[in-house]
Amino acid sequence: MRERCFVTHFSTFTMDIGVATSGPLTREFLAVVVAGFGNELVPISSNNGAEPCPKALVPIANKAMIDYVLAWIEQAGIKDVLLICPSIHRPMISHHVHSGLSTLHIEVQTYDESPESSTGTCTLLRHFAGRISEDFILLPCDFIPPPSLSLSSILNKFRTETVSDGSVATTCWFAAHQPDKNTLVEDWGSLPSPVPIIWDDQTGTLLHVDTQDDIDHNSEEMELRMSLLTQYPCTKLSNRYQDSHVYVCRRSVLDLLQEKKHFDSFREEFIPWLCKVQYQRRKREKYGLVLNPVTNVDTQDVALKHSTLRAPTKLISKGVLHESDDGDASSPFDSESTLNASSLRVGLMLHPANAGFTTRVNNIHALLDVNRRFLTETTYSLPTDPQNRSFIDAKAQISSDTIVGSYTQISDRTTIKKSVVGKHCIIGKMARITGCVLLDHCVIEEGAKVDGCILGKNTKVGAKAELTRCLTQAGYEVGPGENFKNEKLEVSDWAAGSEESEDEDDEETSEEEDRDDESDEE
Repeated sequence: MRERCFVTHFSTFTMDIGVATSGPLTREFLAVVVAGFGNELVPISSNNGAEPCPKALVPIANKAMIDYVLAWIEQAGIKDVLLICPSIHRPMISHHVHSGLSTLHIEVQTYDESPESSTGTCTLLRHFAGRISEDFILLPCDFIPPPSLSLSSILNKFRTETVSDGSVATTCWFAAHQPDKNTLVEDWGSLPSPVPIIWDDQTGTLLHVDTQDDIDHNSEEMELRMSLLTQYPCTKLSNRYQDSHVYVCRRSVLDLLQEKKHFDSFREEFIPWLCKVQYQRRKREKYGLVLNPVTNVDTQDVALKHSTLRAPTKLISKGVLHESDDGDASSPFDSESTLNASSLRVGLMLHPANAGFTTRVNNIHALLDVNRRFLTETTYSLPTDPQNRSFIDAKAQISSDTIVGSYTQISDRTTIKKSVVGKHCIIGKMARITGCVLLDHCVIEEGAKVDGCILGKNTKVGAKAELTRCLTQAGYEVGPGENFKNEKLEVSDWAAGSEESEDEDDEETSEEEDRDDESDEE
């Protein structure tokens, strides 16, 4: 009888820890990937006539940039992705993400927008909140993580801190890399300005993000509340880190966004505001129950409070006063209630420069820089199958730090160095390509020279033309013998041409009507 009871008890125990459950598994996270128009990559992301050029599909080392993010998500064991993109981009993006070998279940949702009217991430999250029923990971389509930074490490920090003290979000920042000043072209656009942040290193807590409003209010000094410095007296300040725009959030964050409808930008408005909730009493009292609703779910608070691996909880004396959010003097959190209350912290994970190159491809300089970074890790990346190799002439000189896409034709006596050449390109005889990125279907005719350029897909460079540090919109044609330097070459006559043709048609029609009227009068 005792033996039978023991077996029953053991069976119940194994069911509790989830080793042998028969019911459906609850999805832990949903990855939400936002893919915008990519105005910062114009003219590379500009339309090719009536055909759009989605930013998410702009290739990096001949691989669509969104593939790096999706692979990162898949490696972390996440299975479900909500991909949000402009409606005009849906056919191309949907075809791309569903034609690969990924095991991800990707749901593509769209919003109506034009490149001129930008929709912020907060607005998108409010609109699609009904499709997000669990904690979520918000990611951009342009983040290129290194092998040393796994999404699992960020998720583990969130898992630990949201259970141990009730943090509401975890952010990831990486050491900013500045491209070589000698390679910068002012006409390509300015680099993102540094963003000062303040954090507590002991607990890994993001405390303050300087915003444009802060800079406009006081450009020479940074204003901090005493409530922050009282709770976190040993803080660090730096402007050497960039926001990866990777955020792991509680589902309750979406409920808060429904109340804060004036927020549009997640990074520039909501995250800086959310940091204040953790140390401003008035905000905690007002939004605490929204961010940390009361549930009957068992937690591991007691065990984690006694863990030797967990950073100690910040305690504050009752006697210290600070300024509340509305400017009223009020006491900070009671020491007795601090342990039992949710911290509502915003966690911070920092990725240092020596831990691997990381970037966001959110400007033209970054696009060229990340491609060159991949070239340093590549050794003679040419097509390996005999059919594709047959398109490359044996007399072509191609350096070992070059990547050539499949079905690309390279003629004899052509020289290619330190460049990424896309798929289905045609490179003529005696052409010279150095330090360039050529997207798919580009044509470089005989004797042309291209140096330090990024050419949009379907770009054609005429015979003996020369381009130096130029950008081209998809479909642009450089005439034979033309010479350009440090310029953005955009196709500006498509719309004008169509309007002119319509005007000509109207004029011809009116002339015909006038003739008909004259004949009728006669």
